[in-house]
Amino acid sequence: MTKDVPEQGSFSAKDYHDPPPAPFIDPEELTKWSFYRALIAEFIATLLFLYITVLTVIGYKSTTDPKLNADQCGGVGILGIAWAFGGMIFVLVYCTAGISGGHINPAVTFGLFLARKVSLIRAVMYMVAQCLGAICGVGLVKAFNKSLYNRYGGGANELADGYNTGTGLGAEIIGTFVLVYTVFSATDPKRSARDSHVPVLAPLPIGFAVFMVHLATIPITGTGINPARSLGAAVIYNKDKAWDDQWIFWVGPFVGAAIAAFYHQFILRAGAVKALGSFRSSTHV
Repeated sequence: MTKDVPEQGSFSAKDYHDPPPAPFIDPEELTKWSFYRALIAEFIATLLFLYITVLTVIGYKSTTDPKLNADQCGGVGILGIAWAFGGMIFVLVYCTAGISGGHINPAVTFGLFLARKVSLIRAVMYMVAQCLGAICGVGLVKAFNKSLYNRYGGGANELADGYNTGTGLGAEIIGTFVLVYTVFSATDPKRSARDSHVPVLAPLPIGFAVFMVHLATIPITGTGINPARSLGAAVIYNKDKAWDDQWIFWVGPFVGAAIAAFYHQFILRAGAVKALGSFRSSTHV
């Protein structure tokens, strides 16, 4: 008799396990070195992210300044700026995913908190570390290039002329939805189990999502989709326009992240249906 061999590429009914939801508040985290190591990783990653990307923006503006008779077709262009943001997210998520999860963005952290992927304490502390890292990263840019930094806008997010507040807010909501939805999809346990042989799969689509959103929204808001990025630039640049528009770059990303969390958890992963089924089965016990 021959032994039946399952067809190559076949999978069992469920070849993955959903991790248990994180506790809402977990004070025990504060006693673990791994928690503080994750905070340091988020701080350094966001610092490096802002340093490279804001420096790219200022460098582009300085090489295309018409007042200096610069070549208007020179520099990296919007495409290069988008690549800088997307590429840095790819690199930094790859480097820090195993330590902190590689959030590097309060909106991502907020979405994961709503989905019970992180506790409230971790979420708040991550956001603090990200914002401090962003401020320090932009501060380094100003320290090394103070004259260019002040002359070319400091990389601050502002609503562009010709666009109203609703348009800017909508761009930030949709852009952040794309990013956070990609994060949920790329880190889904089911997908991770199926594609575990591709170690760079999660950071790659997340970086591409950032790249694509920047291409679409740089002309509108300069592309926030990351409250820490917007806050860091506003704090160091410290001009009225950047502060007047700052709320757009917090409300928009947080709303977009919440919608993405709801869509992925309750629509795609059928969280509401599973919860209802569990409730019904428990009532018949």
